[in-house]
Amino acid sequence: MSTIRLTMAQALLRFLDNQYISVDGVETKFVQGVMGIFGHGNVTGIGEALERSAGSLTYVQGKNEQGMVHAAAAFAKQKNRQQIYACTTSIGPGALNMVTAAATATVNRIPVLLLPGDNFASRQPDPVLQQLENVSDYTVAATDAFKPVSKFWDRIVRPEQLLTAAAQAMRVLTDPAETGSVTLALPQDVQAEAYDYPLSFFAKKVHYIDRRPAAPEAVERAAALLQGKRRPLLIAGGGVLYAAATKELAAFAETFGIPVAETQAGKSVLPWNHPLQAGAIGVTGSLAANKLAQTADVIIGVGTRYSDFTTSSKSAFGHPDVQFVNINVSAFDSAKLNGVSITADAREALGALQAALMQADYRAGYGAGEIAALKQEWDAEVDRLYALQHEEGLAQTRALGVINETIDSSSVIVCAAGSLPGDLHRLWRPVEPKTYHMEYGFSCMGYEVAGAFGAAIAEPGREVYALVGDGSYLMMHSELVTSLQEGRKLTVLLFDNHGFQCIHNLQRGHGSDGFGNEFRYRSEDTGRLTGSYLPIDFAAHARSLGARAYKASSAEELQQALIAAKNETVTTLIEIAVVPGTNTGGYESWWNVGVPAVSVSEKVVQAHKDMQERIDAVQLF
Repeated sequence: MSTIRLTMAQALLRFLDNQYISVDGVETKFVQGVMGIFGHGNVTGIGEALERSAGSLTYVQGKNEQGMVHAAAAFAKQKNRQQIYACTTSIGPGALNMVTAAATATVNRIPVLLLPGDNFASRQPDPVLQQLENVSDYTVAATDAFKPVSKFWDRIVRPEQLLTAAAQAMRVLTDPAETGSVTLALPQDVQAEAYDYPLSFFAKKVHYIDRRPAAPEAVERAAALLQGKRRPLLIAGGGVLYAAATKELAAFAETFGIPVAETQAGKSVLPWNHPLQAGAIGVTGSLAANKLAQTADVIIGVGTRYSDFTTSSKSAFGHPDVQFVNINVSAFDSAKLNGVSITADAREALGALQAALMQADYRAGYGAGEIAALKQEWDAEVDRLYALQHEEGLAQTRALGVINETIDSSSVIVCAAGSLPGDLHRLWRPVEPKTYHMEYGFSCMGYEVAGAFGAAIAEPGREVYALVGDGSYLMMHSELVTSLQEGRKLTVLLFDNHGFQCIHNLQRGHGSDGFGNEFRYRSEDTGRLTGSYLPIDFAAHARSLGARAYKASSAEELQQALIAAKNETVTTLIEIAVVPGTNTGGYESWWNVGVPAVSVSEKVVQAHKDMQERIDAVQLF
């Protein structure tokens, strides 16, 4: 057997550089590069390997460990999970900074490879700088924190263990049903240890992602159920986009006259003006989709994990005999809500189910013009909110209308947290698939700017916009600098509404007078944060980092700034002053949140009673 002597870190990079995937006969290099921040736990190991032996892998210097993992996840999401970046850090705080982003990727079923440094396997300098010492279990290290947020985890304490660990890592990363964060903890001494690796380990490896067909029996069961139903509703999730099944979903809906509602991850599977496009579903849903959900006798969920926002905490479905048909490549998700399960690729399953229903001459039983009337009603409401004038300044919904109508339809918008996801889910009008990039599985504040950077790497031919509240921007904006460094332009649309207004609204809606959520000075009179708003100049901050920046406080100024920003060649920020509380509310939807059963406030006690009444009325699935 032919071998080559390499350090473990050098071998890992050489292995990653030779991994490919094949989907529908198209072969793609899987690992594009490594994002990293160096410290004593990785700089002389994997850092040296990246400097001297990176092969064709690109190195991107992150500025915050969480931010760079968000960027890597956004890149993979925009690439339909067919290309990834790995992420390397030092031990201790550098590694732990990635945990939040690791969870974000896993919840969203997005592949990222995490390579945190770890304690010395030899324990010679024990305890090493930044080592976590657990007195009851000395094998525990900071990197153990990745176990609950990883789909696969391993610690490589001998260089030859890489042979099996790397193979298992690739298995999970390339499996559409199992993918998420994969963590290989790398002790800093082992990174630099040498081993005679077999050359076969570095041969080009193609991972074939075969589309899982639908079992005929499962299709028969689903078709039999659907034939007895007259008011079906399709709920399209992110799995439709990852499976590149938008055409098949449209054909299925059109063939049988079934309206389509979209989750946050599934939004843009159909153009907003498609006659069967009912819009967003659930807590942040449209009036049309939520009305249809209440009367639907069967839900056909395609590529959705049925989060509480999608199901309105399971209250969205009001028909007493509603049933579910679940199409998902993951058996874990297809089994939810006691549904008839088709565990298969979305494209394959839709085609098979369509053929079975056509043979049975199936057709939905909606009344003539019923779907069109609901859609017309909702489109008129969106038009109203897009044109809304507010006496105190620019309404958030008006700002979104200006943006939607000004930027190119091929542009990609990225968002994650605050009041913007609700407004965007309800109001944004996408024309092309993959132009709506929302991280709402974890709704992780701080994802927006980093995610837009990752999307900009993935989509070099498109304009990419990060729509971010002032709260999320303050929490994390570090990869804005990385976008400048890498020459990957993005445009940050910063909505300044003086705080965490989404949670402020939620708080006040359940009995609170408002506490701790606005960016105000502490008042000498109340001792609380009830003084005037903090005067933060976000545009000046962006300029100080090297970005271009504009300000807008009216619809006209915003439109002019958007046009100017498009002509800029580097990352640009537009600070948009919007009136707090001018986001959208719910449209016949509900969300179950814990409200105190005991309080000195009568408003809170009443809110608890109201909440409990809604909980008691929800069907159990």
